[in-house]
Amino acid sequence: MFDLDPVLMSRLITAMTLIFHIIFATLGVGVPLFICIAEFIGVKKNDQHYRMLARRWTRGFVITVAVGVVTGTAIGLQLSLVWPNFMQLAGNVISLPLFMEVFAFFFEAIFLGIYLYTWDRFKNPLTHWWFSLPIVIGGALSAFFITTVNAFMNTPDGFTMEDGQFTSINPIEAMFNPATTSKVIHVLSSSYLTVAAILATIAAFSLLKKKQSEYHKKALKLTMTLVFVFSILTALAGDISAKFLAEHQPEKLAAAEWHFETEEGADLVLFGWLNNEDNPVGAIRLPGLLSFLAHGDFESEVTGLNEIPEDERPPLWVHYMFDLMVMIGMFLIAVSLLYIIVSRIKKWDQHNKWMVRLLFLAGPLAMLSTEFGWVYAEVGRQPWILRGYMKVDEAATTSPQIGLMFIFFLVLYIVLGTLCVIVLRKLFKGKPAEEELEKRYPTIEEEDKE
Repeated sequence: MFDLDPVLMSRLITAMTLIFHIIFATLGVGVPLFICIAEFIGVKKNDQHYRMLARRWTRGFVITVAVGVVTGTAIGLQLSLVWPNFMQLAGNVISLPLFMEVFAFFFEAIFLGIYLYTWDRFKNPLTHWWFSLPIVIGGALSAFFITTVNAFMNTPDGFTMEDGQFTSINPIEAMFNPATTSKVIHVLSSSYLTVAAILATIAAFSLLKKKQSEYHKKALKLTMTLVFVFSILTALAGDISAKFLAEHQPEKLAAAEWHFETEEGADLVLFGWLNNEDNPVGAIRLPGLLSFLAHGDFESEVTGLNEIPEDERPPLWVHYMFDLMVMIGMFLIAVSLLYIIVSRIKKWDQHNKWMVRLLFLAGPLAMLSTEFGWVYAEVGRQPWILRGYMKVDEAATTSPQIGLMFIFFLVLYIVLGTLCVIVLRKLFKGKPAEEELEKRYPTIEEEDKE
């Protein structure tokens, strides 16, 4: 194992870290918003079910934040250990957003502590709710700053190249590079969508496992409504991203759609496989839709992969990552819309077993979509680590200890994942929300009637 290619091992370490970290990063960005929304509704409507939602979601959030801190630190460590040549070239350019991301986390953590320990301390409960806003802002800022680093890797900007070194560095221009807007919008909207779907899955699971309760019905109503809102926003963000790729990274879009020849009225290709001549077989073709996706015009010209040098083309299997991401997104729009329609028709029961089972799938599928999306985002940039300036094999470490690094990080993530599951089970197993509601708000039935 220790004789394996250092470049391959470096890729595997980073892939493993990102796949694991993105779970907690997504939760860290999205959960604060839903805590904020639930408590606000609870205060305004004097509905203790929603306030209890905020309380219980906060408890779980604290655990995931702790794990996310460790995995986020691991990523920072790996940039120097695994990709030293990249850091030597670009470290002074990306240092500002990396520092600001840490600042944003501490900002979020400070207010999270205040929020946790000031429940029921104020005469006006809305005062406590205000402390949730900095947590939401801090989570969003963390996502923003770290996403600008990824955007910079796709469209490097804000420097001059002289003698193989970056000079005349403008860190603000580097942060606000051409990819920043589309990536940040997509990351935030998809994070909120994924978390809404995960929280909906938790509510659906409780409804399937236990008797129907008002608490879980309200949780499902809130989260599925937000799944619909953010699934639409994510679809719009995807459209913005596609148009960005068509202009700035045509090879990435072409690889995702197996689009080889530059042509007008290009078809959108779904699934299928490639034959020996690299022609899609067994695929679903949607006429002109790739041209519309790329330029907003069904007859526009889309650059084909044959225009790109062979050694600069992304792996063609990213096509499946793109398709799976999009298909799951469409599923989330459809299932959330179905739930809203059924809930508006009095004769129909939106909490019947088949409907709830369908809603239960939303969370796992949404998280898979996030994973597929990030695999597409990272692998679709290949062979570049810094597009146009440095390739992955030029950036990787040559250390003979790379195999030991892989084992160390693998063990770390197994331990962290196991501990996270154990602690979350201890927090909630045998402690149903209904009992906690009865103890904390003994007059809840009367309050609900009011």
